[in-house]
Amino acid sequence: MDNMRPRVLFIMHMPPPVHGAAMVGKYIHDSRLVNETFDCRYINLATAANLEDIGKVRLSKLTDFSRLLGRIRKEYRSFHPDLVYVTPNAGGGAFLKDFVVVQMLKSLGARVVVHYHNKGVSNYQQKPLFDFCYKRFFKGLKVILLSELLYDDFSRYVERKDVEVCANGIPELFTDEPAFNRKNDKVNILFLSNLIASKGVYVLLDALQILKKQGYAVSCTFVGGETQEISAETFAQAVAQRRLDDMAVYAGGKYGEAKAACFEQTDIFVFPTFYHNESFPLVNLEAMQYKLPVISTDEGGIRDIVEDGVTGFIVPKENAAALAEKIAILVDDGELRRKMGEAGYKRYKELFTLPIFETRFVQTLQKVCAQE
Repeated sequence: MDNMRPRVLFIMHMPPPVHGAAMVGKYIHDSRLVNETFDCRYINLATAANLEDIGKVRLSKLTDFSRLLGRIRKEYRSFHPDLVYVTPNAGGGAFLKDFVVVQMLKSLGARVVVHYHNKGVSNYQQKPLFDFCYKRFFKGLKVILLSELLYDDFSRYVERKDVEVCANGIPELFTDEPAFNRKNDKVNILFLSNLIASKGVYVLLDALQILKKQGYAVSCTFVGGETQEISAETFAQAVAQRRLDDMAVYAGGKYGEAKAACFEQTDIFVFPTFYHNESFPLVNLEAMQYKLPVISTDEGGIRDIVEDGVTGFIVPKENAAALAEKIAILVDDGELRRKMGEAGYKRYKELFTLPIFETRFVQTLQKVCAQE
C-alpha cells in the first residue's frame, strides 16, 4: 500500500430498494472524495426488489444470492483488495445471508470491516443458531457503528477496541441558509416514513386523539409508502376509529419537490419510532435541515441526533400521552418552535452534512486500513 491508494472492495446495499442504508451506500458510491482516496470496486449486496420484498424467501432470491457469491469471489480474486467493506444486517434471515458472505470472504483471506446501519444483535443472541453464528461472524472483524449509543447491542461479541464510530450525513439542499415563512391556520405536524406500526404510526394517532380531547385543533400529515402491515385502507380505518378525520391525513409517498413542500409547510416533525432495528434515522436529519423541531424517541442513536430540550424532544417509546404532552408544548409556543428549529439546523450544519460524513468516513477507513 506504500505510495498507492488502498484497494477497497465495497459490498453494500444500494438502491433499489430505497431505504437509509441504501441511500448512504449511494452517497459512498458517488463520493468523489472516497473514489479519489481509495481504489474502489462496488458490488450491490441487495437481493430484494422493493421494500415489501425485504425478508421474503423465494427461489429467485436464492438464485440471485448464489450469483452474488460467485461475483464476490471472482471480484476478490481479480482485484486483490486491501480491505473489504460490507454493510450487513444485524439479525434474522438477512443476517444469515450476510454471514455466508463474510465467512466466504474470510476463507479467501480478506480483511473485512462491517458497517452497521441497523441494530438487533441483542434481540437474537439468545437463540442458539444466531449465537453460534455471531461468535464466528465477528471474530477478526473491525466494526463501524453510527453512534456510540449502539455499542451495547454488539458488546457481547465485539471488543470496544475493534469499533469505530462514524455518524451518517445527508446532502445539503440549500446553497444559503433557508428561511421559511410558516403561518399556517393550524399547526401542521408531519410524519414521514413507510407505514409500519413500529415506526410509531398508531402511537402518533393515539397522541392526536388525546390532543383532540384536550381541545387542540392541529393538522397531521402522514407521508410514506404503504406496506403489507398498514395499507391506505388500514390507515383510514384507524383514523376513523379514533374520529380523527379532521386532523389526520395520509398523503402517500412523496419524493423530490413534493417531499420538500411537505417539510416547508410543516411546523413540527414527529417520528415516534420503536422499530427494533432503528439506529440512526436520516429522516430526523432531513427535518433539521428544514429548521423543524423534532420529536422522536430514545431508540438507537437518535439521542445523538436530537438534543432533548434544545432541538426538539425525546419521548419514551410507545407512550402516546408523553408524545401528546410534547406536541402540545410546541403547538402552544411558536417562538419555541422557531428556536428549536434554528438550533436543529445549526446542529445539522455542524455535524451531519454529506461532506462532513464523507470526510469522517474516509478517515475511518484509512484508520482501519492502517491497522494490522
